[in-house]
Amino acid sequence: MRREHWMSIAMGVGFILVWEVWVRLAQPSALVLPAPSVIAQSLWQGLASGYLWPHILSTTRAVVLGLLLGGTVGFLGGIVLGESARWRGILMPYVVISQVVPKLALAPLFIVWFGFGTLPIVVMTALICFFPLLENTATSLQQVDPQGLELFRMLRASRWQTLWRLKVRTGLPSIMAGVRIAVVLAWVGAVVAEFIGASKGLGALIIAAQGSMDTPLMFAVLVLITVLGLVFYKFAESLERRLLRPHVVIQKKDEK
Repeated sequence: MRREHWMSIAMGVGFILVWEVWVRLAQPSALVLPAPSVIAQSLWQGLASGYLWPHILSTTRAVVLGLLLGGTVGFLGGIVLGESARWRGILMPYVVISQVVPKLALAPLFIVWFGFGTLPIVVMTALICFFPLLENTATSLQQVDPQGLELFRMLRASRWQTLWRLKVRTGLPSIMAGVRIAVVLAWVGAVVAEFIGASKGLGALIIAAQGSMDTPLMFAVLVLITVLGLVFYKFAESLERRLLRPHVVIQKKDEK
């Protein structure tokens, strides 16, 4: 691990230690701020007893399905908007409107339209996470090197070949940045949707813990959401490195 990673870990551990010491000295109510050790105990009990696992699986399933739906729509929509200025002018205002409208206001409507269960949560998640990928994809396709475009025209490449072999490949770093943002927002969308109309999931569990005044459990669920979101983000980073590795090799050869 690099030095920066160790410093980041040390900063987090130091924050937890300060939190633990302050709670033991100040002794605030556990309903207001429980100690990290109490939160860890609640988290361990929930995992060991199996109580948390159905909620983890429910939210994770919604996040994955929402990411697949939102990512597919965002990527394909970004290609359409990036390739056609006319469609960008027609559709972009409605895309912006879909992001400006508060998602909490849409959640009750989704429940009326799609009923209770996983579907409205997936739709909400997809609605939140598709925009970064759409915007980054459309922008990257419009910022292709003119010399590369001219070379592909001289080689008589088709529009499809130019799109996939030049525009998408050169725009891959920006596209993957959109994927990383979408991964983070997907967890926000899923948990917010579960706040409104879910009987299972980490968001629903936070509401249930709030109703029973179980603050340690609320913090434990927040820790779970944080860890799972970080795991998904690191997976997106790993995928990005794998996809960009050929570009790095080519770039180094060109420099030599």
